[in-house]
Amino acid sequence: MAIIEITSLEQSGVEVFGTLTEAQLRNRLEPEKGIFIAESPKVIDVALRAGYEPLALLCERRHIEGDAAAIIERCGDIPIYTGERQLLSQLTGYVLTRGVLCAMRRPLPKTVEQVCRDASRVVVIDGVTDTTNIGAIFRSAAALGIDAVLLTPTSCDPLNRRAVRVSMGSVFLVPWTWLTSPLQSLNSLGFKTVAMALTDKSIPLDAPVLATEPRLAIVMGTEGDGLPQETIASTDYVVRIPMSHGVDSLNVAAASAVAFWQLRRDRSG
Repeated sequence: MAIIEITSLEQSGVEVFGTLTEAQLRNRLEPEKGIFIAESPKVIDVALRAGYEPLALLCERRHIEGDAAAIIERCGDIPIYTGERQLLSQLTGYVLTRGVLCAMRRPLPKTVEQVCRDASRVVVIDGVTDTTNIGAIFRSAAALGIDAVLLTPTSCDPLNRRAVRVSMGSVFLVPWTWLTSPLQSLNSLGFKTVAMALTDKSIPLDAPVLATEPRLAIVMGTEGDGLPQETIASTDYVVRIPMSHGVDSLNVAAASAVAFWQLRRDRSG
C-alpha cells in the first residue's frame, strides 16, 4: 500500500483529481488512455465488482483505516493520495462524498451491435446534457429491466463524475455505448423505435400493441425542447404518458422510469 501525503496542490500525480477537465479525462483522441473518477466507497465498490480497473485513490487520512479500508485492500498496489479535508477540497473543488475518490481506467467503447445483441429493451438518450438526469436514467434503467443504453453524441458522458454518483454506480451495470448512426439503423437489429413525445399522433404508453413488440428502443429527449421533429418522424411509434391536472410533461428522468416500467419485456411481475 503506497500512501502518499499531499503537501501541495501542484504535486505530481494528483492532477487527475483536480486540474484535468472532464474532456481531458475522457481523452477522445486516445480512448485507451481515458480515465474517469468514481466517488464514494459504495460506487467504487460497484465499479470494482463490475471489473473496472483502479489507477489511484484519493481519500481523507481518517478514511484509510475507515470507510476506504475495504476498497484499499481490493485495489492492490496503486497510489493512495491523502491529506486534510480542506486541502483535498481545494484540490478537487468540492467536498469529497464519504471522503474517497478513485481514478479508474475508462473501458474501450463497445459497438451498438455488441451492447444490443441479447437485448429486448433498450433506451436511446438523445441530447440530454444534464449529468443528474443521465445518472438518474441509468439508475432507473438498471432497476427496471432495460438491457442497454445508447446515447447520441450530443448527450452527456455517463462516466462524468456527477452522473456516476447520481446513478449510484448503475452506469457500471448496464451495457452502454454511443449511437452515431441514424436512429433508423436500429430497425436492422430488429428493434421498433418508440419516441416519447407529445404530438397529435401520440398513442398512450399503455397501448396494447406496444406489449406485443419483442424488441423496443425507447427514445428519450431533453425536457426542455424534447425530441427533434425529424427524430420523432423517423420512429415507429410516438408515445405519451397519460397525465392529469393539466400537466403536460415530466422531467426526463421521471418519464424514463415510468416508460421503462410500463414497457418492460417481462410483465409477469
